[in-house]
Amino acid sequence: MADSAHEKSDQTKPDQTKPDQTKPDHRSGRKRRFLPPPVWWPLPVCALLGLAAGGAYGVLKAPEYAATSYVVAVPNETTEPATAQGFAQAYGRIATSSSTLAYAQPRAGIGARQLRSHVQAETSPDSPMIAITGTSRSASEAADIANAVADALSLSSNQAAKHTGVQLMQFSQAVAPAEPSSPSAAISAAVGLCAGGLLGGLWLLARPARRRPEAVTRPAGEEYAALPAQGEPAEAKEKEPVR
Repeated sequence: MADSAHEKSDQTKPDQTKPDQTKPDHRSGRKRRFLPPPVWWPLPVCALLGLAAGGAYGVLKAPEYAATSYVVAVPNETTEPATAQGFAQAYGRIATSSSTLAYAQPRAGIGARQLRSHVQAETSPDSPMIAITGTSRSASEAADIANAVADALSLSSNQAAKHTGVQLMQFSQAVAPAEPSSPSAAISAAVGLCAGGLLGGLWLLARPARRRPEAVTRPAGEEYAALPAQGEPAEAKEKEPVR
């Protein structure tokens, strides 16, 4: 009876040797926290960096204005129209030369080096017209630059009109623009977002591929050890019971 009572008391006691499964296992939580990031993480990171850089550039950079003045090459009575178009191409090339900018410098009010970086001339292959564009952080200064270079080009070309048979006339003067020509902060941010996403995608394509874990192969020694040696009889198969 004493032994049976002792066995019952042992059965009622909890088994302390077994681990308590009701307690939460913190190891699995730690493993989940330190999981490696996905392979495509550079794509959103580069896109966000490009968005921030583009937005900051659009906000911090001062707005830039552009104004355009047009001059047209007019032939004389004895000159063919095709000749005027050819001279328009030639005059468009010398619109930003040192001699032309020297004439335009007093009216533009800035130095020759600075004037060269703020003026641009374009010609059309279909018409004898030259477009002279001036850029500046001030709208009125951009118009003054374009008009000054256009007047200087017309003055220098008309001095040789008796020999060339073509003279330049101002078609339209540049007017101070109401809005800047430089992109706004929203457009700069969108461009930065696209550029960052493109760089992130290129990085994903160019990155080295991860190596897959090689399958566990059995050593050759163990395979040969499992084979029976020469001259050694193989184990007899167990005979199936006769039904």
